Formats: sequence, structure tokens, C-alpha cells
Amino acid sequence: MNNIILFQPEKPANTGNILRTVAATGAKLHIIGPLQFELNDESLKRAGMDYISTADFIYYENYEEFSKKNPGITIHFVTRYGHKAQDSFDFSKPYEDYYVMFGRESTGIPKELLKNNLDRCIRIPMLPNARSLNLSNSVAIVLYEILRQQEYYGLASDENIKGNTWLEDNF
Repeated sequence: MNNIILFQPEKPANTGNILRTVAATGAKLHIIGPLQFELNDESLKRAGMDYISTADFIYYENYEEFSKKNPGITIHFVTRYGHKAQDSFDFSKPYEDYYVMFGRESTGIPKELLKNNLDRCIRIPMLPNARSLNLSNSVAIVLYEILRQQEYYGLASDENIKGNTWLEDNF
């Protein structure tokens, strides 16, 4: 399973967008607190729309609780300090558990976590003078690279809600 980890996210709209993305892709979201907003915040609900009720997510009070409840996992870290792009890592097995951490919008992931795991640090390529991308966009970029490597295993490639030929039949 693909697991997205948010380390102390600060903006409810980003978290809502990410909840929507993980719900649409079958990924699991791990939210590490403390948070500066409530998980029932209106802007979180607005960004997540009706997907929040179907999103698979767990909230942890702090990093220690997350570590205790997820022993022995291997985490990849998305950071401006990484030296390899997301397609440099092998995420191709859809039955494997992959964990990818994203940091706070203002300060990122704690530097001590990064320094001890440089071989698993991912940098999303961008212009040299750009510091970062929006958090929810970054999650989507990396998660969809993982899904691409897994050949979009389990995801629909046709319109299933309105019907496979809805556009052709109605316009």
C-alpha cells in the first residue's frame, strides 16, 4: 500500500486536498501532529469535498507515537535537500508498503531525520532558484510517480460514475 505521511501540516486546505488525493488513489494518509487546526476545520472539508469520509487516514499526536505504531518501516523523505528525483527510486511493486513523508509548509521535515536518511531523500526537480512547491501539489506529483511505476494498479482508466461512453452518448 502507498502511505503518505504529513509531518505537522499547517494549512487545512492543503491537508483537505491531500485527503482527497489519497481517497481517489487508494493510498493511506498518516498525519503527525500537533496541528494548528482541527481535522474538522471548514476549509479542510471544503478542499476535501465529500472524499474525506472515504479517505483512509490516521492521526498521531506526535512523531514518537507514529514511530511506536509503525515500527520497522522504511520512509522516503521529500525535501529540497534531496539529491535524487522521485523516479530514481523503485516503487514498482503494488503489494509492497511504501511510506513517503512530507514536511510542514514553513519548515519541512526535521533536519535530523533527513541527515540520517540522505539515501532516501527525494527532491522534486525544479528551477535552481525555487525553494519549494505547494504541499498538496508535491504529494500529488510524488504519489502519481509511484502509481505510474505500479502501472496505476487498481485505478480506473475509464469513467465509471457516469458511464464509460457518457461523453459520446450526450454530446
